[in-house]
Amino acid sequence: MTDPFDLGQKDAYLAWRERKLVQAATRSADLVVEIGDPRNLTCDEKSAIVARCNRSNMAIYVSRTPIDESGLQQLGLQLGLARLDANWLAGEAGITRITVCSSEPRQTYIPYTDRAIKWHTDGYYNPEDRRIRAMVLHCVSAAGEGGINRIMDHEIAYLMLRDIDPDHIRALSAKDAMTIPARTDEAGIARPPQTGPVFFVDHNALYMRYTARTRSIEWKQDQATLAAVASLEALLASDTPHIHTVKLEAGMGLICNNVLHDRSAFTDDPNNPRLLYRARYLDRMSSQ
Repeated sequence: MTDPFDLGQKDAYLAWRERKLVQAATRSADLVVEIGDPRNLTCDEKSAIVARCNRSNMAIYVSRTPIDESGLQQLGLQLGLARLDANWLAGEAGITRITVCSSEPRQTYIPYTDRAIKWHTDGYYNPEDRRIRAMVLHCVSAAGEGGINRIMDHEIAYLMLRDIDPDHIRALSAKDAMTIPARTDEAGIARPPQTGPVFFVDHNALYMRYTARTRSIEWKQDQATLAAVASLEALLASDTPHIHTVKLEAGMGLICNNVLHDRSAFTDDPNNPRLLYRARYLDRMSSQ
């Protein structure tokens, strides 16, 4: 069986690489799909979203119909996303309301502030049996200023790093490449440390767990890993056309196979604060 993500199968990789670069979106507009009602996609709307995710692991939808958390769940189900990750601070349904909070415990976590968030994939601190494979970010109301996302297909990041040096992939695929230290609270250890790879393959699909944070992260302290991390940081700071910039406005959303993304700092409109719904899934997007 050919595996393009096996460093020993160069021909399989080169064939996959050629297909990937031909298909990959290099204009943010190519990711956009206009939809009527997220709760009830037409066949054409669903096909357009799936096609973009098959090519670039992400799509940006623009909807004319407001939805609540239940509506977001309905959107996910139509695209093969059923198993929500009931993560800490999410609501009862497993969907998180991302907005500025001034009360504990949310105010101590960056997503609930107006500060910038560095490059990451979601759930990088999750254990192996709860890997995040897809997610949806739905904008209910946008920031007054700022709150802009940059997004990048993690498969393209893999491709570009492998082209630079296959040893970068070897280092970042090691089972002990990245450790997220334990999270503690007044009761003790709330979440044990999580050690694992940056790049991993599951059911023939490539995934990534990563954060550009410099606190609450421990990289394997060998030359190969540190060189790979530095190369990835340089890639994410570059002007490659594979990095897309978008500000989600009300009714817009990002649906993806947990691609790399960040968020700029923002200023809220006091009369209409920024609010996003975030749904994280243990499933991968349907490919048809």
